[in-house]
Amino acid sequence: MSSPPLLALRGVSKRYGAVEVLTDIDLEIRAGQVVALLGDNGAGKSTLVKVISGVSPADRGVIEWEGRAVQIRRPADARELGIATVYQDLALCGNLDVVGNLFLGREIRRYGFLDEMEMERRTLQLLERLTRGLPDLRAPVVSLSSGQRQTVAIARSLLGDPRLILLDEPTASLGFQQSTEVLDLVDELRDRGMGVLLISHNMGDVKALADRAVVLRLGRNNGFFDVNTASQEQIISSITGATENTPRRPAHQEATW
Repeated sequence: MSSPPLLALRGVSKRYGAVEVLTDIDLEIRAGQVVALLGDNGAGKSTLVKVISGVSPADRGVIEWEGRAVQIRRPADARELGIATVYQDLALCGNLDVVGNLFLGREIRRYGFLDEMEMERRTLQLLERLTRGLPDLRAPVVSLSSGQRQTVAIARSLLGDPRLILLDEPTASLGFQQSTEVLDLVDELRDRGMGVLLISHNMGDVKALADRAVVLRLGRNNGFFDVNTASQEQIISSITGATENTPRRPAHQEATW
């Protein structure tokens, strides 16, 4: 008997006022698996990430963690389960160095003083597991390349040893070389047995990296794909709505040309 998914959503819905942004969403992510979350602008991807991360709790539906139902009502609930999120804007402080950004808000103290040596040691230890091209740990983050900043943001999310990481468009503003470094990093996270939810508009990244793809359209599920066997055209058709079950127009309204 196979083990249950790391995270499973069953019929999850979210409403803002009179508008239902997510309707009966299903999603499964297993350990050691990269799942791409796809959809056009306004499909509900960002809202779903907010639901999973506890920023904006679901109104209806069931969330399961390793087969048991859980409540994620705030970000602390997600962190306690082992869920970490790296948002597209990275939320880094450019004037702080790498060490300062990693431990911002969770500084290590010894005898009432900041333990800079221990924080630097742990930063170096973490980055060595993620990348070969280590940045200067004491350089302001604003001076780093976009790829290095993305690595710092991911490293910060791993401080609590999460088991699932949500990545929102991690290569959106990166060049080819920097994108390759970040994709290699995601590959490393999967090899370490973590679950990864990857939000992306880049089908090349999805085909190169993801195991499965889940498509949202207008706040609803519109396709589940095995990336290794599905064609890029099938996935794009699901994203654009070409595969939706739309009613035919009555015969008298059909064009005659």
